[in-house]
Amino acid sequence: MRIVAAVQSKPTVWARFTKYLREARSELRKVSWPNRKELITYTIVVVVTVVVVAIFSGLVDVLATGALNLLRRLGG
Repeated sequence: MRIVAAVQSKPTVWARFTKYLREARSELRKVSWPNRKELITYTIVVVVTVVVVAIFSGLVDVLATGALNLLRRLGG
């Protein structure tokens, strides 16, 4: 009997979804959003960081490829 009662009291998918949306909206109202100047600064920092990491990764790839080719020529 207890199992049947527990199954019957479970909220529907739609009820859970609408509850999720209400809670998400409530949480988004609590967020401290950056102003325009902060947003531009953060965006520039992210773009510069991505470019630096991409250049570094490219250099490591070129150096590793060169080193492996050199080892292959010396060994074979």
